[in-house]
Amino acid sequence: MAPPAPHPRPWRSLALAATAALLLAGCGPGVATAPPVSPDPAEPAYAAALRPELEALVDDMLVTGAVVQVRSPELGDWTTTFGTRTFRGTEPVQTGDHIRIGSVTKTWTGTVVLQLVEEGVLRLEDPVAAYRPDVPNGQAITIEQLLTMRSGLGNYTRSADLARRLDQNPGTVLAPEELIAIGLAMPAQFPPGEGFSYSNTNTALLGRIVEQVTGNSLEEEIQRRVLDRVGMPGSSFPTKTSVLPEPHPQGYTYGTFVETVDTNVLPSEKQEAARAGTLAPLDVTGTNPSWAWSAGAGISTSDDLIAYVRELVGGGLLSPEMQRVRLESVRPIDPADPESPGYGLALARFGPFYGHTGELPGFNTFAGHDPERDTTVVVWTSLAPSVDGRDPAAQMARTIIGELYGGGG
Repeated sequence: MAPPAPHPRPWRSLALAATAALLLAGCGPGVATAPPVSPDPAEPAYAAALRPELEALVDDMLVTGAVVQVRSPELGDWTTTFGTRTFRGTEPVQTGDHIRIGSVTKTWTGTVVLQLVEEGVLRLEDPVAAYRPDVPNGQAITIEQLLTMRSGLGNYTRSADLARRLDQNPGTVLAPEELIAIGLAMPAQFPPGEGFSYSNTNTALLGRIVEQVTGNSLEEEIQRRVLDRVGMPGSSFPTKTSVLPEPHPQGYTYGTFVETVDTNVLPSEKQEAARAGTLAPLDVTGTNPSWAWSAGAGISTSDDLIAYVRELVGGGLLSPEMQRVRLESVRPIDPADPESPGYGLALARFGPFYGHTGELPGFNTFAGHDPERDTTVVVWTSLAPSVDGRDPAAQMARTIIGELYGGGG
């Protein structure tokens, strides 16, 4: 099994039982500590092996808070938390906490598009030019290529100007058309269909096309077609507000937008200061997510994500035929490596798991489901990325899946 791997980071590519006793033992700066926990006989056997491995990861990546949920009829269910809601705080995170899910939002937008294809409102082979004459080479780019990240369009979140703007005013509300204009002004990465390039411009265009053909806001369509249908009371798709519903952790990062526009790996001196505890992370909870819009502005909880990713992969949101098309659309990102992570119609694959990762500054999420073994894994962290560029939730998910499937972390 190929281990799960994150998609490119969001601001570059937007580029995969809560008690005090569960707080980490021997943690580094920023994570609350507690005495070692005795094995819980009610927990599945794999939890005893995983807990110290995850604690070590949380410590090493300076994660403030994290939630893990595993659902496995074969091996048993497990829910656990690490750390606190605030940097050097005392209040533990909870499974019902609201967090920003970043690019997991793409699966919401993609699902709405595929439902509209089922209804005959859109076709996967439709040229984008039929809806957006302003898209360069839009006659040769299809709706399908927008969904599968194979359009070749530039990625607006790689814009240094946008990064500076967000650093200067984190509360900036950006209209979708502003984001699209930035992306369309960038050089094409390759001719349509001749490569893979993770670009948020694709998903921003899809969001606007949904609004164009339905006459409704994307927020309304996602709420009705996805969140209400699955039953996700803790989830929402805000279009302008920067407020996270209560309860929620604070989201932290050590790098600014400008510092991470090209790489999430921070300079060595900054890494050393963070690990020594002399550099506190930035609280970015209130950064307005409008810059991520249809590609990453969603809010959810781990409980909701467990229910959602099962429906997303199991077929509860699409007809059996369309669900088959969606799953079969997933192809390796690296054609030379069949075991590399795959991507298809707004759906990723990590080994046997289908789903998506998501990251905005301050939050990282992994939501995946293995339909063959009916196993679901959801992880979120309230620090992202790590100072050395790692995606914390994706790293933790890799370790969990390695233990569950006998391959090690």
